[in-house]
Amino acid sequence: MKLFGTNGVRGIVNESMTPEIAMKLAQSLATYMNGEGTVVVGNDTRISGRMLKSAVISGLLSSGMKVTDLGCVPTPALQNYVKKSKEASAGIIVTASHNPREYNGIKLISEDGTEFSRENESAVEDIYFKGEFLKASWENTGNYKKELNANEMYVNDIVSLVDSELIKSCNFKVAIDTGCGAGSLTLPLLLKKLGCKTISINAQPDGTFPWRNPEPVESSLTELSKIVSTSQCDLGIAHDGDADRTVFLDENGKFLDEDLMLAAVGKFILKETKGPIVTPVSSSSMMGDIAKEAGVDIYWTRVGSIDVAYKMKEVDAVYGGEGNGGLIFPKHQFCRDGGMTAAVVLDIIAKNKMKVSKFRDAVSSYVNIKIKENIVDPKKVVEKIQKEISLSDGMLDINKTDGVKITCEKGWILIRPSGTEEIVRITAEAKNKTDAEKLIEIGKNILRKAVTD
Repeated sequence: MKLFGTNGVRGIVNESMTPEIAMKLAQSLATYMNGEGTVVVGNDTRISGRMLKSAVISGLLSSGMKVTDLGCVPTPALQNYVKKSKEASAGIIVTASHNPREYNGIKLISEDGTEFSRENESAVEDIYFKGEFLKASWENTGNYKKELNANEMYVNDIVSLVDSELIKSCNFKVAIDTGCGAGSLTLPLLLKKLGCKTISINAQPDGTFPWRNPEPVESSLTELSKIVSTSQCDLGIAHDGDADRTVFLDENGKFLDEDLMLAAVGKFILKETKGPIVTPVSSSSMMGDIAKEAGVDIYWTRVGSIDVAYKMKEVDAVYGGEGNGGLIFPKHQFCRDGGMTAAVVLDIIAKNKMKVSKFRDAVSSYVNIKIKENIVDPKKVVEKIQKEISLSDGMLDINKTDGVKITCEKGWILIRPSGTEEIVRITAEAKNKTDAEKLIEIGKNILRKAVTD
């Protein structure tokens, strides 16, 4: 049985994610840590957050851990606090990131602010299923305190890492949609400190997410798009539920593809600092293009910010991230960081005196199509494909780093199971829409065959 998915433990509240699970997971972490040290906890705006965080705190205290509660924070703000704190030994953030309203989850954070490695997750998972938890005597149950400056610390740290005076001099006008998530507590403050005039929607913390689901996809940002175009804004910025991801609209209110932004931002980073870059096998070939152009190495990993971050640390990468708005800037921290991403994009357009729409011209264009198929036991189905697939006409390579990635003469296909839902994701990329659609059909046929055989 597997507890951890691609990013932490997630499930539907009071079904597959209950207070009992949260408490046992916290006890497992405390047992792994031998009941020693301080664990920093926080939650995003989901209405089940306090319930689950209370269970987490109970589990930690029962095992003798000290607990520092940051309240409601973006995930990268908690990670930044853990990294900077002299007392923190680990962190727990209660969040389901981009998942729908009814979900919640738990991520474990290491002492240096990165998410727990896969190996450390496995160690905690083993303790969880054995059910043998450390229990403190009555006089040694841990102590609890609140710390409410983590969001301001996070914002100030970001401001210190970009050319804030240059950004201020540009007097940018920015429309933002924080989706009623944790970024509502940081993005408006960050932009104010960078001298931007802002128009905010969905900036009230509300865990019911009344206007849109936490995932900031193009179809859910129509209101933001209208505001950008009708109010003569320089750009639009939107967060997911825990603000570790950021997406952008250009000055015309048009959505900028996340894969494109991953590569385009990387190209500007590599102009200033040469070094390796890291991204998952699901990312666009644009990442390979910018690495080749800059003459640097690129490393392809499994999907998941954990895998990207640890590979970045291993190879001393200067940049990395995923094609979902989750960009990683090691000069700040080794994690997806929505606030830092927003500041870096403002820094780039200020330094290059460019419109946001010009990001599209920075990299070669590809057509990338992503679909989801509802599949019972998706991991088992994809493992079957891994065992049975072999090279055939038109296939140049098969990569099984994560799922099955098939490189063809006109593009590539990736078939992989979701780490958080009962779906299989199929991605296809080619130079034009016709070829990409053909590749998607090939992927669907491969999946269909595996399900029906």
